[in-house]
Amino acid sequence: MPFLVLAFIFTLTSMENVYHQTQTPVDWLSIVESSIGFAGIVVGTTMASDAGWLSLEVGLALLVGVIGLVLYARRQLSLTNPMLNLRVFANKQFTVGTLLVMLDFGVILASMYLLPMYLQRVMGLPVAMTGLVMLPGGIVNAAVSAIAGRMYDSHGAKWLSRGGFVIAILGVLILLNSGAQSPLWWIILGHVVLMIGAPLAMSPAQTYGLNSLSGAESADGSALLNTLQQIVGAVSTAVATSMLALGSAKAAGQTGLTIGSHFGFVFVLILAIIGLIVAFQVKKPQASRDL
Repeated sequence: MPFLVLAFIFTLTSMENVYHQTQTPVDWLSIVESSIGFAGIVVGTTMASDAGWLSLEVGLALLVGVIGLVLYARRQLSLTNPMLNLRVFANKQFTVGTLLVMLDFGVILASMYLLPMYLQRVMGLPVAMTGLVMLPGGIVNAAVSAIAGRMYDSHGAKWLSRGGFVIAILGVLILLNSGAQSPLWWIILGHVVLMIGAPLAMSPAQTYGLNSLSGAESADGSALLNTLQQIVGAVSTAVATSMLALGSAKAAGQTGLTIGSHFGFVFVLILAIIGLIVAFQVKKPQASRDL
């Protein structure tokens, strides 16, 4: 709570509007359709970890969510002044950057959900020790995130995004080659390597995508990125939970938990590999259309 209050104060006193302000009318039907769509997707994926992906309630929730989003997208494309300009996805550079951000965010959230559970339930660490084991990775994540933007200015997104996903893949492979008897330094190494790769790709990919949009479109692009990150976070965590439950059902006790955790890390590995493939669509850096 104190951090939220401080952030609110800094926002009021220091943040300025950098885009031209428009008076876009509120379209209540769009709000209803988007609320139903996003809620259906989030609720469906959340229930899947307990009820199973093939259960009736999960299928209905996902179906309602998809229908809501389709109706929302069709309405935005038909409005003269849409609340959210989905036509920005016609820009290939923005679409590629958005996909990279979504995949990278999924890698981070799924792994950050799985790792504490792995440390506590498989390796038997107490909560306090779990936090200490994850601390080096958190510090590295913050440090790499801080310098990744500067590296984009000199190197662009092409090699940073590819290199970031390669490093992230190596980190996940280290975690996949661990078990209940593995030394803590091995887990810390895997976490640190993962936290070097994921943020190394994140900031350059986001900047690469948004730089392809004009000032008016940038606001829509930023809103879309923030919205999709929340959806990807919910979905990736739900899928990781399902993988954990699926593997745990293979065997009892610690063995089942180990299998389940590894299933979850395989899912993270798949996301990282897909991210690497998409990263090969990144071209030479282009200047922002506002310049």
